[in-house]
Amino acid sequence: MAQLLVRQIDDDVKRRIQERAAHHGVSMEEEVRDILRAAVLTDEPQFGLGTRIAALFRDIPDNDEPLPEFPRQPFQAG
Repeated sequence: MAQLLVRQIDDDVKRRIQERAAHHGVSMEEEVRDILRAAVLTDEPQFGLGTRIAALFRDIPDNDEPLPEFPRQPFQAG
């Protein structure tokens, strides 16, 4: 197996990895392997919330009408 050395990690990031590792009952090294594995081995691309919501409605019949334009002013609760 390959080795990877990562330098100049923020102290806060290191602390959080230590906490996650302790929570999962593994070493920091194993926790980092799990984080990297999860980050690069997922088959599904990561999309934003708006894209995922739009995908839910994509296949609805007659769903091709344009949306009304929203006002450009901020919403103010009345």
